Amino acid sequence: MLRVAWSKAYNHPLPEKHRFPMMKYELLPEQLIYEGTIKEGQLFIPGRLKTEQILRTHDANYWRRLSSLNLSSAEVRKTGFPHSEVLIEREVNIAAGTVECCQHALKHGVSFNIAGGTHHAFTDRGEGFCLLNDMAIAASDLLANSLASKILMIDLDVHQGNGTAQIFTGNKQVFTLSMHGARNYPARKEQSSLDIGLADGTDDKLYLKLLEANLKSILDDFQPDFAFYQAGVDVLATDKLGRLALSQSGCKERDRLVLQLCKERALPVVVTMGGGYSEKITDIVEAHANTFRLAQDIYF
Repeated sequence: MLRVAWSKAYNHPLPEKHRFPMMKYELLPEQLIYEGTIKEGQLFIPGRLKTEQILRTHDANYWRRLSSLNLSSAEVRKTGFPHSEVLIEREVNIAAGTVECCQHALKHGVSFNIAGGTHHAFTDRGEGFCLLNDMAIAASDLLANSLASKILMIDLDVHQGNGTAQIFTGNKQVFTLSMHGARNYPARKEQSSLDIGLADGTDDKLYLKLLEANLKSILDDFQPDFAFYQAGVDVLATDKLGRLALSQSGCKERDRLVLQLCKERALPVVVTMGGGYSEKITDIVEAHANTFRLAQDIYF
């Protein structure tokens, strides 16, 4: 059974006209349940995350200042969200969801977090709507508990996973793949294990060709025993911030390729939703929903 992390806290209230589409965290589970892709009982509310789990990834001083709302105004602006105790609790809740998803993925092969993929959070700072790096926290938890020894981060958000790259720099147990817009945010890129920078306007055909060749090569060479998949849908041609030209069907084929390869290689994978900024929120929800539909078809 596909288990999915979700909490009402994921849909956090933001100022009017804020560009982050927070409503998708409410609409997506509603759509999946309505169409029968999942049942309500497949959703689970994340439990508590221990401070020690956060501190395996994040600097103690950063966590102390973040959790006590003592970041500077410049640091807060860089994250893109107004800070509050409720927001910080939301971020911890999302990271806890990704950590718990790992147990379900080890048992069933795959698990999803309706939020997560907060790949712009660094060891000592947040930016780009990311305060805590949920995938890095979960990966570090797996390694610390000897539940995995070689982890592959598959980051297909249109923006480079710069925080994830920085966190795992020099860590031979984690391979960070980031396939992103070369001229998109962030202006200053970090160095992932493998960065694939795409030209503006990259279409389905080229995108899928590059992804398949590189992902198969990494799987053959690195031989991971666990994977995280950041399935951002800001690669769509309709995305306001993306600059790429993938269609809905192309984005779906991207997800099929990743999930099918993980399934064929018996590679447990946790999937997080990442970004998506299309003008119509229905485009965002549909692209995310496709990822869930495929997981049900491929695994169950």
